[in-house]
Order: sequence, then C-alpha cells, then structure tokens
Amino acid sequence: MGGGGFYLLGSRGPLAGVAPPPGIYFQDDSYFYSGDTSAALDLGGTIVGLGVDADVYLNLPTGLWVTPWEILGGNLGFSATLVIGGPDISAAIIAPVVIPLATDSITTFGDPALGVFLGWHSGNLHWQTGVSVNVPIGDYRKGDIANVALNYWAADVYGAATWLDPATGFELSGAMGVTFNAENPATKYQTGTELHLEGAIVQHFSQAFDAGLVGYFYNQLTGDSGSGVPASLGGFEGQVAAVGVTAGYNFQLGALPVSTRVKYFHEFEAENRLEGVAAYLTVSMPLWMPAN
Repeated sequence: MGGGGFYLLGSRGPLAGVAPPPGIYFQDDSYFYSGDTSAALDLGGTIVGLGVDADVYLNLPTGLWVTPWEILGGNLGFSATLVIGGPDISAAIIAPVVIPLATDSITTFGDPALGVFLGWHSGNLHWQTGVSVNVPIGDYRKGDIANVALNYWAADVYGAATWLDPATGFELSGAMGVTFNAENPATKYQTGTELHLEGAIVQHFSQAFDAGLVGYFYNQLTGDSGSGVPASLGGFEGQVAAVGVTAGYNFQLGALPVSTRVKYFHEFEAENRLEGVAAYLTVSMPLWMPAN
C-alpha cells in the first residue's frame, strides 16, 4: 500500500498506555497520507530517475470491548478494525525526461485487524501490552500497484505506557511494537520484520482540551525475502522518522461523552519508503458501560 504495511505509523500517541474502563467503545479514525519517493538506476551507463507519488485515504472504524476480567492484574480487552479506502498512486521516469509509466487508484475494503490486549493502572502510570493480527480476506487485486488489502497474515506485538499527572495536566506517552509478516502467496514476496516507536508530550489544559507534540520512528529489522523479490533490491530495508503536533477536544453530546483528536506528522530521513505528510482525525465514544 504505497510503501506501507500492516501497522499504520502514528496510530498511537497521546494516552497510548491508557486502557479505558470496562465497557464497549467505538472509535473512528480517518487517515490521510501524501508522499513520494525517487530512485536512480544505472541502465548501461545512462542514469534514469524513477519517481512514485501516492495519496492515501483510509477510514478505520474500530469496536473495542474492555472486559471486567483480569489477567495478571490487568483488564483483558478485544478490538476489531475494518479498513475502507485506498491509495492513488502514479509512477514515472523523471530523468532525463518525464515519462509516465503507470497510474492506479482504488477505494475498497482492506483486510480487517483483530486485537487482544491487557491494560494496567497504578497511580499516574498506565500501561498495556497486546497483539494485533491482520486477517487477509480483503479485496486484493494481484498485479495492481494500488491495493489497500495486504493479502498476507501479519502480527504486531506492542507495549505502551503513559504517565499522566492530573494535578498538572502533563502527559508523557510512548509505544513500541514489532511487526512480523508472512509471505504474500500471490506475489511470493515477504516483507521483513519491522520495528516502530511512537511518542507524545502533551499538556492537558482542562478536561476538555489538550495539545502537544507527537512523533514516530520506523526501522525494518530484517530484509525482504521470497522468490518474488528482485535480486537488484537486496534486502530493501526501509526506514523513516516523523515529528508533528496534536490537539484533543472532549465534549458532551447530550449524555454521551465524545473525544476527538487531530494529529499531523511530517516525515524525514526516509529510506526505501515514501516520505511525506500524514494526518489523523479520531472520534471515539463509549457505547455501553456497566452500571456502578
């Protein structure tokens, strides 16, 4: 998906380690990304530049169930996320002259993701750990350069922590995850193991409003493999970093508490990946909570 993978960079950030109280919740993320990449190839002594541009829009509705059951002192929770949308991708030779090679776009259903996690709380410290699994049943089209479905199993194992001082409103959050990818049976291509780190420094000015800084770092730990990997690519390990800003606003819709958040990231130091800007708009609310 335009140089992306199963885990959507920037997904976590403020309050990353906080698991909500037992109940059923709904969250909707709208994700926007615009980026490009270029490479130079030596074809018989002639240097040819290749360029790829991609714009991506995804909508990610998520259902979350935090159970009252405890394991090792932490609340057990489950999540299910749908993926709707897709990329608009164009590729061209950009040197010595501009020659369009291909364009492709799609809007469809991607692979759903299922997750399980445990969340703990101790004073100002909140932390959780879990695993999310990509289930390859989405609309994948072999041979297309624009796909939102991955067509392979993947698992992301993560841990996250948040320090939030309610007296001062200061928050420090961080998350780390490792993604393990299976081979795509249609292309015989397997992406290597991936590491992602995310952080947030946020000031909560009131119960309604907060703002701060966010960032992420991605590094591919092992090279790509499989019979579908061109020998010229080698391991093709990717890397990218990003910094950005965030703001959150909470309000009541009648008796229903609603939380909203925007995040904006600017990427840099990309290797073997697209480099661009990303933005999230998140809306979340409880659907049911047990009576006290």
